Amino acid sequence: MLTTFYNIGNYFLLLGKVFKKPDNFKMYWRQIVHEMVSLGLGSLGLISIISVFMGAVVTLQTVSAIDSPLIPLYTVGYATRQSFILELAPTIMCLILAGKVGSNISSEIGTMRITEQIDALEIMGVNSASYLIFPKIIASLFTIPIIVIYSMFLGIIGGYIVGAYSDMLTIEDYLYGIRWDFKTFDVIYALIKTLFFAFVITSIPSYHGYYVRGGALEIGKSSTKSVVYSSITILIVNYILTQLLLI
Repeated sequence: MLTTFYNIGNYFLLLGKVFKKPDNFKMYWRQIVHEMVSLGLGSLGLISIISVFMGAVVTLQTVSAIDSPLIPLYTVGYATRQSFILELAPTIMCLILAGKVGSNISSEIGTMRITEQIDALEIMGVNSASYLIFPKIIASLFTIPIIVIYSMFLGIIGGYIVGAYSDMLTIEDYLYGIRWDFKTFDVIYALIKTLFFAFVITSIPSYHGYYVRGGALEIGKSSTKSVVYSSITILIVNYILTQLLLI
């Protein structure tokens, strides 16, 4: 328990160093652009495959679950849309990114720590926490919401493919369900959650990588911890935000 409180306190102290005013905005901007390319382009392929197949599976499961003639088939499109916008795209995709992006961030910063590159930055008078972590956080706040919107679109496309190539559902019913009772706030709610998740995905792995000690084995352990703690935090934040925004 004491270790938990120590890590939480140390985490917020690190954030205090991260968000200090940078000395050279131009240098930080180059880092932010680099991180945006790395975070965005490096994750699109995986997110695309998962989103399309999840959309197709959700549609198939919803169709197979409807066994009453009183339930119109357009509810399949509605259920797929709501599932992806409210939960699957923002939460599940961010959990996947916590594993992919988070472990990469923790390993990268951890390697810099044990090879004494961070110490060298400190000796040169550079705020190493801000220089290494701040661009990653800002880049994630820009790119991960875009990735989530992309996932929403592809998930709905996955359901459309089911309607086009199976006899269980017509395209007309599916498209009507997609448009039926659409509320813009659902997308806003998803993006608000995504911003919080994006911060978690980058800041917690950065903390574990920044304070790693030892060698390659410890880097591996810190990467595992960063994924576990990021995932748990995302689920807790998801519950809190749902309580605040939807209920």
